[in-house]
Amino acid sequence: MQESEAKPPLEILYQDEWLVAVNKPAGMLVHRSFLDKHETEFVMLRLRDQIGKHVFPLHRLDRPTSGVLLFGLSSDIARQMGEQQHLWQKTYLAVVRGHLKEALLLDYALKEQLDAIGDKFSRTDKAAQSAQSAIWPLEHIELPYAVGRYATARYSLLALQPLTGRKHQLRRHCEHLFHPIIGDTTHGDGKHNQLFRQQFDCKRLMLHAAHLCFRHPVTGQDVVIHAGLRDFAMVLSQLGFAFDEVAAANSLTALNARSLAIRSDPPCDAATSGR
Repeated sequence: MQESEAKPPLEILYQDEWLVAVNKPAGMLVHRSFLDKHETEFVMLRLRDQIGKHVFPLHRLDRPTSGVLLFGLSSDIARQMGEQQHLWQKTYLAVVRGHLKEALLLDYALKEQLDAIGDKFSRTDKAAQSAQSAIWPLEHIELPYAVGRYATARYSLLALQPLTGRKHQLRRHCEHLFHPIIGDTTHGDGKHNQLFRQQFDCKRLMLHAAHLCFRHPVTGQDVVIHAGLRDFAMVLSQLGFAFDEVAAANSLTALNARSLAIRSDPPCDAATSGR
């Protein structure tokens, strides 16, 4: 058997003659990138080979993030979907350090993050860009592991909706709130990441794109796509979270960001300490 034949197929969550959505695995690139020249596995290529059609990515997920990833099956559909993307509702789940007590709509502008290679000719003096994220705490746990100066380790399971689309927005907003996402090697807490690797064999970013809602560009119908949690759910179970993804599906889809109290913070450097 050839190596390519041994690769598992992508889980297709939705497909019609215009669109296809998959449950992207954590750690897999969406498409080829000169920043990862040695990578040979990409969602775009595997999906193209799997369904026998060219696919056009309609949005992005960071490499370490899992969950709903939507593609168009023509360039015209990709254009139409791009024009309405600001109306999509994206709901993520994340495990973060500490106990976030109250839901909020965070309005915290972010400086554009530039790649050392890809953006080497870009201006570095641009003003911070408007960024808003809705955040709901769903569950809290406390584990008997000493981390740093604390005798126990506290974690929260959050639902998050980005209302804007800045690079690493949810990861950076959680960092700003002193509740970094577990497994984030750029904006996270190394001590807690290490605890998850050692105690739970968890090496992934604990961020999952659980739901995507949008208006179909051809039929005009509302489409709701859910992505099962898979290995994310296994980690939640190990940690002791009682979250039931089947029971929570409808309640997560019904979350209303506009009903939240707004917290507006001036742009500044985020910190990573706190509990």
